[in-house]
Amino acid sequence: MKLTLLAMIAMLTAFSALAQVQVTDPYARVIGPSGAAYFRLTNHDAQDEALLSATSPDAGMVMLMESAQDASGVMQMKGMAAGFPIKPDADYVLGSAGAHVMLMNLTRKIKSGDTITLILTFQNAGEVTVTVPVDNKRTADPGMGPTSNDVTSVQ
Repeated sequence: MKLTLLAMIAMLTAFSALAQVQVTDPYARVIGPSGAAYFRLTNHDAQDEALLSATSPDAGMVMLMESAQDASGVMQMKGMAAGFPIKPDADYVLGSAGAHVMLMNLTRKIKSGDTITLILTFQNAGEVTVTVPVDNKRTADPGMGPTSNDVTSVQ
């Protein structure tokens, strides 16, 4: 009995150590042939993590982007070739007027209520597939969840 209990505790401890990145409250907005995806990333690991890239079967091109105001107050977008860093035990929010995943050359007509599949590639956690609901009316940044589309990576 003691051996079984110890084995169960070891398995639970190992499983919790494997959960590295959580994707919370994903959603997208789509206008015509392009759109943007937003979500909250949480690094549950003790080491630095980074979202390095994203792909989607629903878009011909997917880029990590960041919007920011320039010195004259004009909003500009720039590609984030190095990705989005996530410190240990910290969140990184991709929200409107900030960091986001840009979806270009959509491969089908997408409207509110549809979903988009995103494959996120992380530095340590590897690939994580996320189902992203489209909500063209939503303007609020991703919340803390939980939502039915949240995903936690396990390696």
